[in-house]
Amino acid sequence: MKIGFFELEGWEEEIARQALPGEELLFSKEKIDEEHLPQPSDLEGIVVFVNSKVTAKVIESLPKLKLVATNSTGFDHIDIASCKAKGIKVVYVPGYGNNTVAEFAFGLVLNLTRRIYTAIDNIKERDSFSLDGLRGIDLMGRTLGVIGTGRIGRESIKIGLGFGMKVVAYDVFPNEAAAKEMGFAYLPLNDLLARSDVITLHCPLTEETKHIVNAENIKLVKKGAYLVNTARGGLVETKAIIWGIQNGVLAGAGLDVLEEEGETKDEMKFFSDENPHEEVLRNVLQNHILMKMPNVLITPHMAFDSEEALKRILNTTLGNISGYLTNKLDPKNTLD
Repeated sequence: MKIGFFELEGWEEEIARQALPGEELLFSKEKIDEEHLPQPSDLEGIVVFVNSKVTAKVIESLPKLKLVATNSTGFDHIDIASCKAKGIKVVYVPGYGNNTVAEFAFGLVLNLTRRIYTAIDNIKERDSFSLDGLRGIDLMGRTLGVIGTGRIGRESIKIGLGFGMKVVAYDVFPNEAAAKEMGFAYLPLNDLLARSDVITLHCPLTEETKHIVNAENIKLVKKGAYLVNTARGGLVETKAIIWGIQNGVLAGAGLDVLEEEGETKDEMKFFSDENPHEEVLRNVLQNHILMKMPNVLITPHMAFDSEEALKRILNTTLGNISGYLTNKLDPKNTLD
């Protein structure tokens, strides 16, 4: 099978060749999208990460395509419907870094609640050891609100409980057994927003979850709460965060993901578009407003990025490809 691997760092090649010795493998550091179509055009399988956009046009450019494998838990960068219509199997990594992402989320929580980034910046940039403006809050006894109680969400719950926090959660599909075993309670979303001192998002981006936190329900958030998003940018309406910060509802936000993340990263390409979409343009400009806010911490979609997690991701993806080739694909790793 002729398989193209994209968005690689280089270290993956030897491991992939050892795992798939009988296949024709091609490797690239570049992402793929409609302006960077995958080459060669006779690839039968492609392996991508979240910065690639596997749209209908990309799929059409690969007439022999049989398999799309993404090195991620999220899959909103792949046109699943187009793949299904053409009989193309899509595989993903449902769990690779549950603790990895949850640990990073709490890194943002601690940075926000104890002003760690500001304190370090004061010393490095201003030679200031003053404690003015650096007083934080304890997590013990506070309420953690977890939106999405899948693998990563449950890891965040464990960490929150370890800090002595009370935990409430919201999920479209509540896991009552986990709630009973771990000691947290499910609430309606609006109640969670109103009661939580820290809100952290760990759900996939779907039509149902897009803007699950939005310009309307942000008004229900407990005054002085902190919002953390390490899942997908589209879960939170950007203008809701700005409103929350400007009106003192949110004490701070930690964002590893942004709406229109790709356009924000590659602005020269975006602004050279003769017909930029108005909503996308608005979000890009709003992202810049967020970047300038002192109580907003933005990181470059790196919550997944630990040595251990990346190895688990690659091994799972290679296992998915092997399973496809031998008709032993784990159904839990497929998107049909």
